[in-house]
Amino acid sequence: MADKHTALITGASAGLGTELARLAARDGHDVILVARSEDRLRALADELQKAHGVKAQVVAADLADRDAPARIFEACGDAKVDLLFNNAGFGSNGTFLDLDLAHELNMVQVNVAAVVALTHLFAGPMRARGFGRVCNIASTAGFQAGPYMATYYATKAFVITFSEALAVELAGTGVTVTAHCPGATATEFATRAGNDKTALFKSGVARADEVAAHAYRATMRGQTLAIHGAKNWLMIESQRIAPRALVRSIAARLNRA
Repeated sequence: MADKHTALITGASAGLGTELARLAARDGHDVILVARSEDRLRALADELQKAHGVKAQVVAADLADRDAPARIFEACGDAKVDLLFNNAGFGSNGTFLDLDLAHELNMVQVNVAAVVALTHLFAGPMRARGFGRVCNIASTAGFQAGPYMATYYATKAFVITFSEALAVELAGTGVTVTAHCPGATATEFATRAGNDKTALFKSGVARADEVAAHAYRATMRGQTLAIHGAKNWLMIESQRIAPRALVRSIAARLNRA
């Protein structure tokens, strides 16, 4: 087995977060599981401890609270977190001006501000120790504007450019930053966002365990930008030459509920 580390995974109670935690534990890494649902986290912690003999710590926290990242960092105590998976995030669907403003601002807090705070808190000690892996779960949504999911698409654009910039700044330190970009995936995200009936999700979704495995591998080898699936990669490459008005129009059609 490779060196043993401690992995912190946000949004660990379901979907990609649960699968990422399973992958880290399978490789013998201790895990710190973060999400709002303490009961789900404790069930997962019990599963991982029994299956792999690792330590599994539960930290119940709502990343919509701006003070949550600092409390999570404090809760980790002396644990040396060398693998950070910023996975928590959510979306919404509808005309921006008709959506609840508080909900949209909470999305910015979770998808953007919490990612910035947690990366700053945990990557600093990683750099001091000379090793670390940061994975920020972005999305193929981050490569274009997304009418009817305007805030969500914008938050994922931030995650991509933020991660790419940090990857350059940290070159040579032993710490890498990965922006992982999945497309539509079979998790609770779509139902919560209200876009599970859109053309985008009806066109086919990837399995959460496959997407998580792709993200985990890319992170562990220090890949800066990782796009899951050949179809998604081709779609993003085609946007480089397509008129932006056309790209916006296609995104609007796919996102309209």
